[in-house]
Amino acid sequence: MTENTAPKSFIHEIVENDLASGKYGGRVHTRFPPEPNGYLHIGHAKSVCLNFGLAQQYGGKTNLRFDDTNPTKEEQEYIDAIKEDVRWLGFEWDAELYASDYFDQLYDWAVVLINKGLAYVDDLSPDEIREYRGSLTQPGKNSPWRERSAAENLDLFERMKAGEFDEGSRVLRAKIDMASPIINLRDPVLYRILKASHPRTGDKWCIYPTYDWAHGQSDSIEGITHSICTLEFVNHRPLYEWCLKSLDIYAPQQIEFARLDLSHTVMSKRKLLRLVNEGHVSGWDDPRMPTLSGLRRRGVRPEALRAFAETIGVAKTNSTIDYALFEHTLRADLEPIAPRAMAVLRPLKVVIENLAADQTEWFEVDYYRHDETKEETRRVPLTREIYIEQDDFMAEPLPKYFRLAPGQEVRLMHACLITCTGFETDADGNVTEVRCTYDPATLGGAAPDGRKVKGTIHWVSASAGAQAAVRLYSPLLRTENDDPDAPDTDDFIAGLNPDSFETLTAVVEPALLQAAAGARFQFVRNGYFYADPVESKPGQPVFNRIVGLKDSWAKQQPK
Repeated sequence: MTENTAPKSFIHEIVENDLASGKYGGRVHTRFPPEPNGYLHIGHAKSVCLNFGLAQQYGGKTNLRFDDTNPTKEEQEYIDAIKEDVRWLGFEWDAELYASDYFDQLYDWAVVLINKGLAYVDDLSPDEIREYRGSLTQPGKNSPWRERSAAENLDLFERMKAGEFDEGSRVLRAKIDMASPIINLRDPVLYRILKASHPRTGDKWCIYPTYDWAHGQSDSIEGITHSICTLEFVNHRPLYEWCLKSLDIYAPQQIEFARLDLSHTVMSKRKLLRLVNEGHVSGWDDPRMPTLSGLRRRGVRPEALRAFAETIGVAKTNSTIDYALFEHTLRADLEPIAPRAMAVLRPLKVVIENLAADQTEWFEVDYYRHDETKEETRRVPLTREIYIEQDDFMAEPLPKYFRLAPGQEVRLMHACLITCTGFETDADGNVTEVRCTYDPATLGGAAPDGRKVKGTIHWVSASAGAQAAVRLYSPLLRTENDDPDAPDTDDFIAGLNPDSFETLTAVVEPALLQAAAGARFQFVRNGYFYADPVESKPGQPVFNRIVGLKDSWAKQQPK
């Protein structure tokens, strides 16, 4: 569990006012109601943190309720994954419930509406219903079946339940107002025929309630006090309230807040499912995915997601959060807890000519140089041949380039000062090897004569280091925004980032070879990395990059 320390939002103010007035008997009871048709993503994390956080803050309860009203899209795999994700985020529900628990009651309440003359069986096709509904500027028109008697409607509804009619041939609609300026009140569909077996109720039902019919009544049955939804449900609130009032049953309060839209990120479960099914990613837990299982596989900690939810807060209007803010939150979470180590991702050989071939200089280096309270160290060997990053050498350096270059001196992190004396190239002019000398007087510390160097680079011994697979991940989308509500077209696939995944064979210092699966490190000057919990093996770690470090030099390079 985690204590909610976020600043008060307008939702907190509503809850506190309700508590002060004694509304709902001083109770706070929220719910998180996912549809089990996919895996939770980072947008859901915001809702999870809000619903569970409110209950924790005010001594209330939170239900995990699965909105399993569409058996054609729902699977047990998704239910299991959702429960795992909620627990991973640090929360535990007070009750695990399902909309299907209430199918009998929902049916009985539909009968109540029919008897009150507030619902009718309609024979219009789905396309005709859309046509009759009208538009934002034009009122709808009544179905020719709208004035059926209660007796006829009850008979037809019972026969729908018995399976007499084909899918799409009939629906049960609320009888409200086809001229209402609120389109959702223009006789919305409450039940449709779906001849599909349900994971929990089997073949008992062939008619299933719509979300709008199941949502409010499920909240009512469970005694929910504050039914918190994202802004797209603002237009559904009048229907939510109409249903509860028409049935004359306990009425929770629906409150809407802005969903999380993150730049360069796919936030639609429909599109995420397509990415998985078409093989654009390796699965729901691909580290490029914004799913909680993908973020977990990448190495993101639940503490970071909770902090991110607190940082962005709860708003009344939708906006897109810059992905850079998410990365900043990841760095802030990892910086205090990740041990430092050296790994060269794109190796370039350096020969230290005045270091004997059989000579090894050892350095005792702190894992946590940033935290004096932690004393864990590892031994780092310096040998005649080492590797540095390819980007840490330039044969013809640009202005203000302070790394290794002909005649230029730099510091090998933790070790000594070296000066470039020359380099070798291949037939294409690519640098293949750099020659240097080191100053023995600088071993393990600063130059005794007080001279300063502006560049410090990391390195790994060629003979003592080890190879390790390193995976670099970038956002899936090339474009900044992807509308979750936009149609799933081929344009969406065309907008995928072809460079979102890269595997490198890096050279890492010896201590990293023993990294335990699930361990996190800061590879100095490269970013934060996570030993993949699935593919890492003893002595053969596979590292996923969680997030990179800021690199002021990269911004200066020509585009």
